[in-house]
Amino acid sequence: MAAKKKFKLNLGLQVIIGLILGLIVGYFSKEVGLKLEILGKAFIQLIQMVIVPLVFPLIVLGITGMHDTKKLGRVAFKTLLYFEIVTTVLIILGILIAKVTNVGGHMHVGAVDTSSLGNLAKGIDFGEFFLSIIPSNIVEAMAQGKLLPIIFFGIFVGLALTSLEDKAKPVITFFEAWLQAMFKVVEYAVSFAPVGVFGFISFSVAKYGIGSLLSLGQFVGITYLSFAITAFVVFPIIALIFRIPYKELLKRTGDLILLTFTTRSSEASMPLLIHRLEKFGVSRSVTSFVLPTGYSFNLDGASIYISVAIIFLANVYNLPLSLEQIVVIIGLLMLMTKGLAGVPSAVIVVLLAAAKEIGLPAEGVALLLAVDFFVDMGRSALNVVGNSLATVVIAKSEKSFHFNAEDK
Repeated sequence: MAAKKKFKLNLGLQVIIGLILGLIVGYFSKEVGLKLEILGKAFIQLIQMVIVPLVFPLIVLGITGMHDTKKLGRVAFKTLLYFEIVTTVLIILGILIAKVTNVGGHMHVGAVDTSSLGNLAKGIDFGEFFLSIIPSNIVEAMAQGKLLPIIFFGIFVGLALTSLEDKAKPVITFFEAWLQAMFKVVEYAVSFAPVGVFGFISFSVAKYGIGSLLSLGQFVGITYLSFAITAFVVFPIIALIFRIPYKELLKRTGDLILLTFTTRSSEASMPLLIHRLEKFGVSRSVTSFVLPTGYSFNLDGASIYISVAIIFLANVYNLPLSLEQIVVIIGLLMLMTKGLAGVPSAVIVVLLAAAKEIGLPAEGVALLLAVDFFVDMGRSALNVVGNSLATVVIAKSEKSFHFNAEDK
């Protein structure tokens, strides 16, 4: 058994192999590459099928594990405050980087096809968004995989079970056993990850090629520079303030970040990430609340991307932005980047709404769709890093983080 374990490739290496093979197949055989998308979609659906059955009991057990409503209120307040502060800082950072680099300033565009925008330019109804958090039918919300209504309902179930005290023990015991079963299902699903990555990359290279990346290379480069500054400057500073071993956190979650990068799906890593953070030393009562909430409210990658994109479009169309307009943009994005996970094509919707507010044409947004595949990889990966750090920060503030130096 020891010999077999020694030669077993870890998930990160398997994903890299799948990525390389996908690049080769997609580049040399477009016809085959396009057909392999089904492998990627199958993997994502394997992960998606377990998210709701995993998140709901996690929320319930997280609330019952807090034992009192005061702690729940405190954790919720800290979580949302942290998300707002960090995403606002990143929005300002993205604007500053874009302004300093003058991204798009020397680019000239001709006619742009806007048909790819479809019916996206509808904006966001915040009243409707608020009401959507309260599920009128929890079964329907679960069937559609909507996290915010599930979290909302889970909090109430957890509070109810806490009030029942000893009478609730059979239900809590069931949820604990169910949770272990779901983690085992996640292991089975994730073992298919390299095949899923192979299918996704083959399809993407075959469909998009590298031409679109080269034509908007400056925008992609500046956006990734912003992602890198966030991951290797801003986040380490936050980690230093809260005395969190950030380098070790990246090491423990590196393969999941890579998995997210190659599949462009934060959901692909979420179930395993919950388990990894617990092994890292974060209390389940904190992890189960902060991480799922972060997937809706703490989209760091999206915050950076949209702010860079707005300045890019303003430069491309030669629209000088005044300080007042920039302040308006920051205010808009502070509000509009929250709850993106509940809106189809959310990043594009927000980008269109913000662009319209300052008089930028929709054609520019359509232009950026040509490279959205490439940018979305980094955007999704940064979301995972940001939510991992946020979970540890909140746990540390609650004295619910006890660093486990052994990676078992």
